[in-house]
Amino acid sequence: MFKLILSLTAILMLAPGAGAQIVEEFNPPRANCCLANAAQSLADQLQDWNQLGRYHADNLRLQAMPAEAKRVVFMGDSITDGWKLAEYFPGKPYVNRGISGQTTSQMLVRMYPDVIRLKPAAMVILAGTNDVSRNTGPQTFPMITDNYQAMADLAKVHGIKVIFATVMPVSDYTSRPQTARRPPADILKLNAWIKEYAAANGLGVADYYAATVDEKGWLKAGISGDGLHPDAKGYALMAPVVEAAIRKALD
Repeated sequence: MFKLILSLTAILMLAPGAGAQIVEEFNPPRANCCLANAAQSLADQLQDWNQLGRYHADNLRLQAMPAEAKRVVFMGDSITDGWKLAEYFPGKPYVNRGISGQTTSQMLVRMYPDVIRLKPAAMVILAGTNDVSRNTGPQTFPMITDNYQAMADLAKVHGIKVIFATVMPVSDYTSRPQTARRPPADILKLNAWIKEYAAANGLGVADYYAATVDEKGWLKAGISGDGLHPDAKGYALMAPVVEAAIRKALD
């Protein structure tokens, strides 16, 4: 534990501002209780940085069963993670593999365990909003689109139909403004690429953006509690969009 704390301290010392001048007043950020426990918790979490353990047990369960003919895996972040698929698509063999906070780089690493080995007929990829907000650090536009292409290529090689979902808009209508971290212009740029790439490569598109955007270019008021994540009304707008895209891909 002592070595762990020393290592974390060294990292913090290299952070921007660590070598700044002597301050006039002592006013450091407030420290939480039990820093040793917090450091150990962080170290433990870093052992599974892309959260392969999240669905490991359920993946093994599904692999032990015959793959359903029209199984569809929904790969994504918190918007997918929070979607109760069984309620919106009763009786459909749809598998949720969303993980809150994830970016396309983390999803790419999850492709084999969370998608390919489940032998789905199709997959829906909803990603990008956390890349724009730098959840795993700053990325260039090509870095993000490379991850999209890599996921699509892996799926296609294994006979899985690919559906790209457009990145959903965000809004500042609630007490948690979202547009500063997720600029609408960046979302529009990414969505333009998604549509162009899908059209050029025979992929499906589920245009969630068009279904949930208002005249201001923001996520419609009344379908989200925080301007980012859809509520039940928001998911109700998304469901027929993706259902139509899945039907088209599998037919």
